Amino acid sequence: MKEKVSAAPSHPGKGAQRSGFSGKLGYILAVAGSAVGLGNIWRFPYLAAKYGGGMFLLVYLLLMVTFGYVLIMSETALGRMTGKSPVGAFRAFGKSLPFCLGGWVNAVVPMLIVPYYCVIGGWVLKYLVEYLKGSAAALAGDGYFTDFIASSGKVEFWFLCFSLLVFFVILAGVKQGVERVSKVMMPVLVMLAVLVAVYSVSRPGAWEGVKYFLIPNFDNFSWMTVVAAMGQMFYSLSIAMGVLYTYGSYIGKDVDIEKSTAQVELFDTAIALLAGLMIIPAVFAFSGGDMEMLQAGPSLTFITLPKIFSSMGVGALVGVAFFLMFFFAALTSAISLLETSVSSLEDEMHWGRPKCCLLMAVVMMVVGTTSSFGYGIWDSVKIFGLAFLDFFDFLTNSVMMPLAAFSTCILIIRVVGFKKIAEEVECSSAFRRKKLYNFFLKYLAPVCIAIILFSSIANVLGWITL
Repeated sequence: MKEKVSAAPSHPGKGAQRSGFSGKLGYILAVAGSAVGLGNIWRFPYLAAKYGGGMFLLVYLLLMVTFGYVLIMSETALGRMTGKSPVGAFRAFGKSLPFCLGGWVNAVVPMLIVPYYCVIGGWVLKYLVEYLKGSAAALAGDGYFTDFIASSGKVEFWFLCFSLLVFFVILAGVKQGVERVSKVMMPVLVMLAVLVAVYSVSRPGAWEGVKYFLIPNFDNFSWMTVVAAMGQMFYSLSIAMGVLYTYGSYIGKDVDIEKSTAQVELFDTAIALLAGLMIIPAVFAFSGGDMEMLQAGPSLTFITLPKIFSSMGVGALVGVAFFLMFFFAALTSAISLLETSVSSLEDEMHWGRPKCCLLMAVVMMVVGTTSSFGYGIWDSVKIFGLAFLDFFDFLTNSVMMPLAAFSTCILIIRVVGFKKIAEEVECSSAFRRKKLYNFFLKYLAPVCIAIILFSSIANVLGWITL
């Protein structure tokens, strides 16, 4: 019989019944769906290529099982302990201004990310549809992507299509919407990722790319390898987005938080590895190891890969599989971001789900449309030299998320205490990494977060180059 998780965990001072996942599998796949997104598939491969290949991968994995583990455990435990999304979780320990600010920073991050995330999701949906229509040659043409994102009306249309899909799932609720979609899409995503990766590494000349990506070369190590790996881990795991607080509040006391965290770490890392094996060996095979092409950034996905697929014998089919997988990853992550936003509004405004969705629809239209037009009719308008989408990405990922994570660390160190966290975790988990958790959170996590914040701001201001 399927093991059930309480739909309404018992929490002190909690009144109304709270939505929840039907089982542990649903919770794990939903969190994994949140973590596995654009960061894994288009950001991880080009950062790995830029900052040392196997060396970057080694540093990333070490940070994943230390820094990443600590923050996932912290946010999930606080969410389950309080039965609230971020604002309510912070307010449960105090109602003064610092508590309110810490909670709202965590809550506002997904509200600002999900609109521009859906713009990029619209790009992915557009490419998937074009591949299904048999337009692989057109997608590989010079200037196709640039012309597309400059066409504000087309970008807005695909943004709205993708957003409607996300809202449809959220309106269905936690069990019937978020959990059901995650249970279907995540296994399919993994299967597609494996198929594309196997095809990619089997191309002539691809093995050099495999070795560069998987075998650490200490000559490629630099301090920026550590900074970039920290930033990517932060971006990839849905840390400091309020997601883990919210999903933690949906689970019962019988869920093994530590085991679930380890499974999410494994799932997220596996997809990042598969993304690297899909992209880096294919670029090596196509370009002979041209590092400039490998380090092309986000354009690697929408410009370089279509050219590579076009050069393959069954490139159109590979393109369909890749962008279908990419679409699933983007959709599951966008769903988690919007679910977190809606949950925060439900908790704080005491509104029903449809009304909260309507408010988020307004936010989506304003921020998303601004991002859609940022490379088109509003291309001349810049903030710190950044287009609107790039500015929202910088504001949320490089400034607000480190601040949100720092506020979580301070909340635990100065207010909640390690004893209460241990009690929350140990009611269902062995807490095998307890010593690591206490040491890293107390001494290293705040320093790592400060490094990410400073380096990201310094990069935008031109003080350093990442």
